[in-house]
Amino acid sequence: MQTKKCQVLVIGAGPGGYVAAIRAGQLGLKTIIVEGEKAGGTCLIRGCIPSKALIHAAHRFHFTFAKHAEKDGHMGISIPACRIKYVKNGRLER
Repeated sequence: MQTKKCQVLVIGAGPGGYVAAIRAGQLGLKTIIVEGEKAGGTCLIRGCIPSKALIHAAHRFHFTFAKHAEKDGHMGISIPACRIKYVKNGRLER
């Protein structure tokens, strides 16, 4: 195993860790960051940040549809007539 030396060792590349490592590097310190999984941590990858983005998108979607419902008197999605093809028992049926 190779040995590396540094002035700052940051454990964890989550929102606090990678910012600390960047700042230490900006200050001219030899810095190593260690992360056991993906950089970004739970918060950015599968935690509060993605959840907040989905919740915000849902609110915007609901607000936009509600505005259209007030104006046009209806709320929903309409799809123009189209042909749907079904595959059943390996054969194409219409």
